[in-house]
Amino acid sequence: MDMSERELHETFLPPFKATVDEGVASFMTAFNDLNGVPCTGNQYLFKEILRDRWGFGGMVVTDYTAIMEMVAHGFAKDLKHAAELAIDAGIDMDMISEAFVTHLKELVEEGDVSEEQIDVAVSRILEMKFLLGLFDDPFRYFDAERQQEVVMNPEHLKTAREAAQRSIVLLKNEGNVLPLDKNTSKRVALIGPFVKERESLNGEWAIKGDRNKSVTLLEGLEEKYDGSRVEFTYAQGTTLPLIDRSTQKVSVTEVPDRRGFAEAVNVARNSDVIMVAMGENYHWSGEAASRTDITLPGNQRELLKELKKTGKPIVLVLFNGRPLDLSWEEENVDAIVEAWYPGMMSGHAVADILSGDYNPSAKLVMTFPRNVGQIPIFYNMKNTGRPFDAEHPADYRSSYIDSPNTPLFPFGYGLSYTTFEYANAKISSDKFQSGSSLTASVEVTNTGDLDGEEVVQLYLRDRVGSVVRPVKELKGFEKIHLKAGETKTVEFSIDEEMLKMYNIDMEWVAEPGEFDLWIATSSADESNHLEFSLVE
Repeated sequence: MDMSERELHETFLPPFKATVDEGVASFMTAFNDLNGVPCTGNQYLFKEILRDRWGFGGMVVTDYTAIMEMVAHGFAKDLKHAAELAIDAGIDMDMISEAFVTHLKELVEEGDVSEEQIDVAVSRILEMKFLLGLFDDPFRYFDAERQQEVVMNPEHLKTAREAAQRSIVLLKNEGNVLPLDKNTSKRVALIGPFVKERESLNGEWAIKGDRNKSVTLLEGLEEKYDGSRVEFTYAQGTTLPLIDRSTQKVSVTEVPDRRGFAEAVNVARNSDVIMVAMGENYHWSGEAASRTDITLPGNQRELLKELKKTGKPIVLVLFNGRPLDLSWEEENVDAIVEAWYPGMMSGHAVADILSGDYNPSAKLVMTFPRNVGQIPIFYNMKNTGRPFDAEHPADYRSSYIDSPNTPLFPFGYGLSYTTFEYANAKISSDKFQSGSSLTASVEVTNTGDLDGEEVVQLYLRDRVGSVVRPVKELKGFEKIHLKAGETKTVEFSIDEEMLKMYNIDMEWVAEPGEFDLWIATSSADESNHLEFSLVE
């Protein structure tokens, strides 16, 4: 991916710099190249930026076979050359390629690599081993007794359940079909390939995780509603399409068919609510699993269309590792719960959400497009010279002729079973001097009947800069808990550092001028708008 130096420093590097500031101990090189230079051989990234500018003193390890891959990139002529490029870039440890162990001695003898370079890399590795306690006990992480105490520890499982609860996003809840009250008599049809799916729940990168111990949605619901007045009936309906591991393509031999549709529709007709669990097999996500079509794979949408004909309310629970094109689903189903891959305690966490025992509070950290043609789509875009105005549409503007410009679900979006009202947005001053700060605040009231949590978000926009600025940028957020009817004032401190950007001369500065500010429920919310100026 090519990018300008400004884009690299303003958008991509800040998260890494933040980890350095917090004391991160190691970095791993990426597989990709940056402007033509593979990261594993990129002196600009690892010497100039990471070491010299940021002062990082920890260890850098390659990703799996990343050194040898520089040969395939066309950046190194052979493995020996790749080893030289990597050590010159400041890479300390070679994972799997065996380039260092095979060629470094020879490179030193030929004068292409210095002993000092190797000494520095070795010292960083030994320091890491010392900090990990491996000098005192080389086998401290091969403790079978400790394994028994740690793996599947009840406290750890409790934390896993809570983490999953807090990551599940409620995308739609038409007519308050959710939560499903345990005390109300109701027949619920459980349909879809993810009702009993266990293997995918830990996601693609579970690696050594025991997928057989993950709690399925069915198991979670049965435990949650045991002894309640809710009755579940199950039909799979369809299966998940799989990846053929020999070709790394969608399998053409194990293709989902419609044989289970009739049973699923029959079960649905005899229910009060249809709960459908769908998504992607875990092999469809993660590394080397890109898709050109991001609708629900296989014939899952076809099944939904058949279930829609019953006229019963539909709750769609999604298990997937990427934003999907849910344009049809958003228009036609009553509720959508984005569960992602919630991990080992999946079934329990999702049941906590569906029952209302946990009021959903998560917000999207990715934008959901209306279709794949909108990609790339992100909230902090830059305006064109002819931005589209939905309230005053006109020809020759930057818009799609077959779709709205807006995303299906914007960054920062997420619903709750209660409602929140923002009011009395204020700012301590409409201008502040360079070097000082100001405070923006808003009153947030839980206007519903349930206790809940809300993520209050702060967005800023520099109206005019020496370079074009994004339409808005997230600069802060705070998660608050409010009891039903309770009001809290949320404050954000805005200092000059928040306003800085790389100017036309690539200087990190805050340019005097006018700024817009929003305290919002999502990146699309512009109801609480304030203005201020930075003056010299």
